[in-house]
Amino acid sequence: MNSEISTRIPTPISPLGEMTLRLSSTPRGARLARRLTQRQLVEWGHPYDGEANRRAQQIVAELAANAVTHGRVPGRDFELRLLLAAEDALRIEVSDARGDRGLRIVREPDAEGGRGLIVVTVLATAWGVTARDVGKTVWAELTLPGGTT
Repeated sequence: MNSEISTRIPTPISPLGEMTLRLSSTPRGARLARRLTQRQLVEWGHPYDGEANRRAQQIVAELAANAVTHGRVPGRDFELRLLLAAEDALRIEVSDARGDRGLRIVREPDAEGGRGLIVVTVLATAWGVTARDVGKTVWAELTLPGGTT
């Protein structure tokens, strides 16, 4: 596992809002995760074209793409969970069924992939990985400025 991946224990939050969905481990499921995130944030008072919504969508897109590309187990879905906290904080969790693969951040400029976690690092206030009974959960926390919640 990469030494830059956060190992801090995530702070439990008491959610004002929560959405949990299981989606097919396919590119279509990853796209749907992003769209459903966008709609849920609109419901929570963060406009479609707002910075908070765009950041959340991008983080979900990267984590969901990783789940369907590297965490896919045939016949198993991935899970998207969004938690909205009182302090205008959003926790994004994407869980997949494959726990045997570590995460890596690619730094070679000519590499074809591996930049998704760099994007998450830039957009999120914190992120990390936690093990599950089956698979792993990659989580990211994001401050949501300008909400109307």
